[in-house]
Amino acid sequence: MARPPLLIPRPEGLYCPGGDFFIDPARPVARALITHGHSDHARPGHGAVMATRETLDIMAIRYGEDFTRSRHIADGAITIGGVTVSFHPAGHILGSAQIAVTGGGCRIVVSGDYARVPTPTCARFEPVPCDIFVTEATFALPVFRHPPPETEIARLLASVAAFPDRSHLIGAYALGKAQRLIAALRQAGWDAPIYIHGALHQLCDYHVAQGINLGDLRPATEGKKADFAGTIVIAPPSAFATAWAQRFPDPVIGFASGWMQVRARARQRGVELPLILSDHVDWPALTATITELDPAEVWITHGREDALMRWCEMTQRAARPLHLVGYEDDAE
Repeated sequence: MARPPLLIPRPEGLYCPGGDFFIDPARPVARALITHGHSDHARPGHGAVMATRETLDIMAIRYGEDFTRSRHIADGAITIGGVTVSFHPAGHILGSAQIAVTGGGCRIVVSGDYARVPTPTCARFEPVPCDIFVTEATFALPVFRHPPPETEIARLLASVAAFPDRSHLIGAYALGKAQRLIAALRQAGWDAPIYIHGALHQLCDYHVAQGINLGDLRPATEGKKADFAGTIVIAPPSAFATAWAQRFPDPVIGFASGWMQVRARARQRGVELPLILSDHVDWPALTATITELDPAEVWITHGREDALMRWCEMTQRAARPLHLVGYEDDAE
């Protein structure tokens, strides 16, 4: 009798018949393994969830303590049914992990979202040898070549110095990007208070509790309008369209995202200071990772599958698009 496939794509997400679980399912399931806490991967309502300790904590912060009936911390290799699973750092956000599934002489690594540029807010990506590598394709076009993060932070600080009478209001996704931006500013020597939107407080507090230095953070509602001249304020991009943003003096509007390499997106958002700061692999890092791992097959999901499929064909690598439910993370 033929052995069932190790992982198969289903409407709910990637399913493991041998372990009877899903990885990052798009709808509630009985058993879910979660790569990281972003909402397009981590959803509430599952019967049981296995993830890193940090991801479970983040899900509780975002969805409430009852986001699942049963939590299980991923710690070392674990046997589930007839397969072995293990979690390995993905370098994306705090707690993010690749999930390796091994059984029947085959290992599949589901990378979730990942990055190869070191960041002070999470563990560095760990290359895991595998037969099949499941990769994201968020920035899977040759045009996407992200500059060094230090270059973008230097641009922000230069703008602050050039416009001392204006505040700098920087949009950043509440989980991961905001904390990475703050930590990068601290590493660059910005010791002044950084003001944050209320939506960032809990997640920033959690990062600090995990030993990540974010320095002096203050509520962005603290002080008069004139007090914010020369300051850096970080908020979710959605806050820019509200009355909240009107409390700052002639703000320089910035946005920290890999998508800021696309000038049309910056113009559409009214962004004066686009900061190309991404938590995902760009095209060179994506293709270099696949080359380094050299799996027998590449599965592609979450993004621009066509260009990466073509690259795999040109480099004589077996590949398939998974066409799973997913979307571009506009605020990544």
